[in-house]
Amino acid sequence: LLMDLGASSLQLDRPERGFSFAWDGPLDMRMDPRRARTAADIVNTWDEGDLADLFFHEGGERGARKVARALVEARRRAPFRRTRGLSEAVAIALGKPIRSGGDGPRRGSIHPATRVFQALRRAVNEEADELEAGLAAAREHLAPGGQLLAISFHSGEDGVVKRFLAEGARAGEWV
Repeated sequence: LLMDLGASSLQLDRPERGFSFAWDGPLDMRMDPRRARTAADIVNTWDEGDLADLFFHEGGERGARKVARALVEARRRAPFRRTRGLSEAVAIALGKPIRSGGDGPRRGSIHPATRVFQALRRAVNEEADELEAGLAAAREHLAPGGQLLAISFHSGEDGVVKRFLAEGARAGEWV
Protein backbone atom coordinates (compact mmCIF):
# COMPACT_ATOMS: atom_id res chain seq x y z
CA LEU A 1 0.00 0.00 0.00
CA LEU A 2 1.43 3.39 -1.02
CA MET A 3 0.30 6.62 0.63
CA ASP A 4 1.24 9.90 -1.07
CA LEU A 5 0.65 12.55 1.59
CA GLY A 6 1.07 15.59 -0.65
CA ALA A 7 -1.71 18.13 -0.97
CA SER A 8 -3.39 18.42 -4.36
CA SER A 9 -2.46 21.40 -6.49
CA LEU A 10 -5.96 21.14 -8.00
CA GLN A 11 -7.26 22.47 -4.69
CA LEU A 12 -4.33 24.63 -3.64
CA ASP A 13 -4.16 26.57 -6.91
CA ARG A 14 -7.77 27.80 -6.76
CA PRO A 15 -7.80 31.27 -5.13
CA GLU A 16 -11.41 30.91 -3.97
CA ARG A 17 -10.37 27.97 -1.75
CA GLY A 18 -8.12 30.25 0.31
CA PHE A 19 -4.96 28.13 0.43
CA SER A 20 -2.64 30.38 -1.53
CA PHE A 21 -0.54 33.37 -0.62
CA ALA A 22 0.21 33.89 -4.33
CA TRP A 23 -3.39 34.86 -5.13
CA ASP A 24 -5.81 36.75 -2.96
CA GLY A 25 -8.80 34.81 -1.75
CA PRO A 26 -10.93 34.21 1.32
CA LEU A 27 -8.93 32.90 4.28
CA ASP A 28 -10.59 29.48 4.21
CA MET A 29 -8.25 26.49 3.60
CA ARG A 30 -10.86 23.76 4.06
CA MET A 31 -10.28 20.70 1.90
CA ASP A 32 -13.88 19.74 2.64
CA PRO A 33 -16.12 22.84 2.55
CA ARG A 34 -18.52 21.09 4.95
CA ARG A 35 -16.00 21.51 7.78
CA ALA A 36 -16.99 24.29 10.14
CA ARG A 37 -13.64 25.83 11.09
CA THR A 38 -11.70 27.99 8.63
CA ALA A 39 -8.21 29.45 8.72
CA ALA A 40 -9.77 32.85 9.46
CA ASP A 41 -11.40 31.36 12.56
CA ILE A 42 -8.04 30.12 13.84
CA VAL A 43 -6.07 33.28 13.05
CA ASN A 44 -8.73 35.54 14.56
CA THR A 45 -9.63 33.59 17.71
CA TRP A 46 -6.72 31.47 18.95
CA ASP A 47 -4.52 33.02 21.61
CA GLU A 48 -0.94 34.01 20.88
CA GLY A 49 0.64 30.96 22.54
CA ASP A 50 -1.57 28.49 20.68
CA LEU A 51 -0.87 30.21 17.35
CA ALA A 52 2.88 30.18 18.01
CA ASP A 53 2.78 26.48 18.92
CA LEU A 54 0.78 25.71 15.78
CA PHE A 55 3.14 27.63 13.50
CA PHE A 56 6.20 25.99 15.06
CA HIS A 57 5.01 22.39 15.41
CA GLU A 58 2.84 22.05 12.29
CA GLY A 59 4.71 24.45 10.01
CA GLY A 60 8.27 24.40 11.28
CA GLU A 61 8.30 28.20 11.41
CA ARG A 62 11.30 29.32 13.47
CA GLY A 63 9.83 32.81 13.89
CA ALA A 64 6.54 31.41 15.21
CA ARG A 65 6.39 33.53 18.38
CA LYS A 66 7.18 36.71 16.47
CA VAL A 67 4.52 35.94 13.84
CA ALA A 68 1.87 35.02 16.42
CA ARG A 69 2.52 38.23 18.37
CA ALA A 70 2.23 40.33 15.20
CA LEU A 71 -0.98 38.63 14.07
CA VAL A 72 -2.68 39.03 17.45
CA GLU A 73 -1.73 42.72 17.44
CA ALA A 74 -2.91 43.22 13.84
CA ARG A 75 -6.26 41.49 14.37
CA ARG A 76 -7.07 43.94 17.17
CA ARG A 77 -7.35 46.60 14.45
CA ALA A 78 -9.20 44.41 11.94
CA PRO A 79 -9.78 40.66 11.64
CA PHE A 80 -8.00 38.73 8.93
CA ARG A 81 -10.39 37.73 6.14
CA ARG A 82 -8.18 37.40 3.04
CA THR A 83 -5.06 35.41 2.19
CA ARG A 84 -3.14 38.42 0.90
CA GLY A 85 -3.59 40.37 4.13
CA LEU A 86 -2.36 37.41 6.18
CA SER A 87 0.61 36.67 3.92
CA GLU A 88 1.70 40.32 4.00
CA ALA A 89 1.40 40.46 7.80
CA VAL A 90 3.49 37.29 8.16
CA ALA A 91 6.16 38.58 5.76
CA ILE A 92 6.41 41.88 7.64
CA ALA A 93 6.56 40.10 11.02
CA LEU A 94 9.47 38.01 9.75
CA GLY A 95 11.23 41.06 8.37
CA LYS A 96 10.84 39.81 4.79
CA PRO A 97 8.30 42.11 3.15
CA ILE A 98 7.35 41.12 -0.39
CA ARG A 99 8.63 43.36 -3.14
CA SER A 100 6.07 45.31 -5.12
CA GLY A 101 4.72 43.46 -8.13
CA GLY A 102 5.50 39.97 -6.93
CA ASP A 103 4.14 37.89 -4.14
CA GLY A 104 5.39 34.50 -5.21
CA PRO A 105 8.59 32.87 -4.05
CA ARG A 106 11.89 34.42 -4.98
CA ARG A 107 14.46 32.26 -6.73
CA GLY A 108 16.15 29.94 -4.25
CA SER A 109 13.78 30.67 -1.36
CA ILE A 110 10.23 30.06 -0.30
CA HIS A 111 7.59 32.70 0.34
CA PRO A 112 7.84 33.96 3.94
CA ALA A 113 4.26 32.83 4.69
CA THR A 114 4.69 29.26 3.40
CA ARG A 115 5.17 27.60 6.79
CA VAL A 116 2.38 29.56 8.48
CA PHE A 117 -0.06 28.71 5.68
CA GLN A 118 0.98 25.04 5.88
CA ALA A 119 0.35 24.98 9.63
CA LEU A 120 -3.06 26.62 9.24
CA ARG A 121 -4.06 24.19 6.48
CA ARG A 122 -3.03 21.24 8.64
CA ALA A 123 -5.02 22.54 11.62
CA VAL A 124 -8.14 23.46 9.64
CA ASN A 125 -8.29 20.01 8.06
CA GLU A 126 -7.10 18.11 11.14
CA GLU A 127 -4.52 16.48 8.90
CA ALA A 128 -2.59 14.71 11.68
CA ASP A 129 -5.77 13.00 12.91
CA GLU A 130 -6.81 12.15 9.36
CA LEU A 131 -3.38 10.67 8.65
CA GLU A 132 -3.47 8.57 11.82
CA ALA A 133 -6.91 7.25 10.83
CA GLY A 134 -5.64 6.49 7.32
CA LEU A 135 -2.60 4.63 8.66
CA ALA A 136 -4.79 2.59 11.00
CA ALA A 137 -7.11 1.69 8.12
CA ALA A 138 -4.10 0.74 5.99
CA ARG A 139 -2.83 -1.54 8.76
CA GLU A 140 -6.22 -3.29 8.90
CA HIS A 141 -6.31 -3.89 5.14
CA LEU A 142 -2.68 -4.80 4.57
CA ALA A 143 -2.22 -8.43 3.56
CA PRO A 144 0.20 -10.58 5.56
CA GLY A 145 3.68 -9.85 4.24
CA GLY A 146 2.41 -6.67 2.57
CA GLN A 147 4.29 -3.41 2.67
CA LEU A 148 3.13 0.02 3.78
CA LEU A 149 4.96 2.93 2.16
CA ALA A 150 4.30 6.60 2.86
CA ILE A 151 5.69 9.57 0.96
CA SER A 152 5.72 12.58 3.29
CA PHE A 153 6.58 16.13 2.38
CA HIS A 154 7.29 17.79 5.73
CA SER A 155 8.24 16.96 9.29
CA GLY A 156 4.65 17.09 10.60
CA GLU A 157 3.55 14.23 8.35
CA ASP A 158 6.85 12.43 8.76
CA GLY A 159 6.54 12.46 12.54
CA VAL A 160 3.03 10.96 12.49
CA VAL A 161 4.16 8.16 10.15
CA LYS A 162 7.33 7.41 12.15
CA ARG A 163 5.44 7.26 15.47
CA PHE A 164 2.81 4.96 13.93
CA LEU A 165 5.44 2.62 12.52
CA ALA A 166 7.49 2.63 15.74
CA GLU A 167 4.42 1.79 17.83
CA GLY A 168 3.55 -1.02 15.43
CA ALA A 169 7.10 -2.36 15.60
CA ARG A 170 7.02 -2.38 19.42
CA ALA A 171 3.70 -4.25 19.27
CA GLY A 172 5.16 -6.81 16.86
CA GLU A 173 2.93 -5.75 13.95
CA TRP A 174 5.80 -4.92 11.60
CA VAL A 175 8.86 -6.84 10.61
